[in-house]
Amino acid sequence: MELDFQAIEYLKNPDQMLLKGDFQQFLLSLDVPTIIDISGKNVDRTRVITTLLHGNGPSGFIAMHRWLTGDSHDNKPETNLRFIIVSVEAATSTPLLTTCYLANGIDINRCFGSNLNHGYYQRANLIAQAIKEVSPEVVIDIHNTPSDGPSFGVTPLVSNDGLTASSFFCDTLVLSGLSRGALMEQNFGCPVITIECGGSKDEQAHAVALQGITELAHCPNLSNYHQKNNVKIIYKPLCLMVNADVDLHFSQHDEGYSGVTFINKIEQLNYGGVKEGQMLGWLDEHGLNNLMLINDVGDNVIDKYFAVRDNQLISLTCLKVFMATNNVDVAKNDCLFYIVNMSNS
Repeated sequence: MELDFQAIEYLKNPDQMLLKGDFQQFLLSLDVPTIIDISGKNVDRTRVITTLLHGNGPSGFIAMHRWLTGDSHDNKPETNLRFIIVSVEAATSTPLLTTCYLANGIDINRCFGSNLNHGYYQRANLIAQAIKEVSPEVVIDIHNTPSDGPSFGVTPLVSNDGLTASSFFCDTLVLSGLSRGALMEQNFGCPVITIECGGSKDEQAHAVALQGITELAHCPNLSNYHQKNNVKIIYKPLCLMVNADVDLHFSQHDEGYSGVTFINKIEQLNYGGVKEGQMLGWLDEHGLNNLMLINDVGDNVIDKYFAVRDNQLISLTCLKVFMATNNVDVAKNDCLFYIVNMSNS
């Protein structure tokens, strides 16, 4: 499929006919990235919600459609809302909402803030411009985690308005200094928060996104509004990655594979974390050189958090884990998971 990276469609206050009977029909009616503008009671203020940066992260899109076609939309939002639906072509690949990005494509959420202006970088620049042109008071970027897990937010900067907006979706906010070319890292003159709603097939994740959109739409003023939940802030996540030329496996036992073998139920760590001394998998003769643990300045700090005992990968401290997945493609192309030293939280 040849993509038109310059194309964006605009819809303003779409009616039920345009929105179709369900979210699948509506998605299939779209051809390119689409912006939906909804007029609010105060037309001088705008809040932005982005969805489907990844074509396999459906919760934001499903929740948006439910909000637009449901009873909550009968009352005007307090401010204008701008919904931005990004990776339409990937999302409409069959099966629907299962393709992160097209074959031979790249992750658009690694293309923001670049000096490049071609292909996916050009699209990222157009999305960023569509946000800047409305001078938003908050930007919420809704995603799903690769595997099941509780909802949480991520932001590069904590503010009262950002905490209020986050509280509509979750009770944990990760303050991240990692730089990966993400939308969240861009400066739009307002809080920018990534919301990870949970697994893509989890109905509860869709409900979290819908509840958050509804609360955000009908909040009169983020600065003077009590947080819906008390939000816990967790600081300085680290990104665990497998080196490019290393084989990755998941198994219940040590099978003697080359490279790295992680326990096959690693996604369960999303709920409980890792204890000091806990075994996470097995390494070949190259040991920790198979892995990188990247901090917010780009340094590899793997040996400060993990060790090898015999050939087992052992945690040296108690860790909070986010977005752990046993999907080999995701783990190899992005990362295995994020961790936070619990002594920093």
